[in-house]
Amino acid sequence: MNKVFLSGNLTRDPEVKRTVNGRAYSRVGIAINRRYKSSVTGQYEQSTEFFNLVAWEKTAEFLGRYFRKGSRVLVEGRLQTSNYEGKDGVKRYGVDIIVENLEFADSKRAGDSSRSGKSNYDNIGDEIGEPVPDELIPFSDVEDPLPQSSGDENYPF
Repeated sequence: MNKVFLSGNLTRDPEVKRTVNGRAYSRVGIAINRRYKSSVTGQYEQSTEFFNLVAWEKTAEFLGRYFRKGSRVLVEGRLQTSNYEGKDGVKRYGVDIIVENLEFADSKRAGDSSRSGKSNYDNIGDEIGEPVPDELIPFSDVEDPLPQSSGDENYPF
């Protein structure tokens, strides 16, 4: 079985793009905070993990229309490995979460601010931590390999 459930915040505004065959997709990051008790200090600490989400067709359009950077989301999906050759000729590998279902996790109050184009992150509360600065988000400057797809397979490379 290959199934994941995640709850976290989007790391950037979703952007809906199209493959060369016209299929809609959106690739966006998710930040997931984890609180744990340190075995060394005995104090509670927090760490943040970052993952790439890939949504297709109607799910991608839904993501692009209703969510913004900082939006809290619940994601159901599956893991998929990928590899591609970068412009520098180096082969790159990764693991993506292919989104099968996506739900709002913001409170109604936080969701109201998304219509104004503002980030919801500050309205969520202390239970999920402070916003993560862009420079700490890994792979935020990596070029998106998906537009290079020429096939109509479930994942283009």
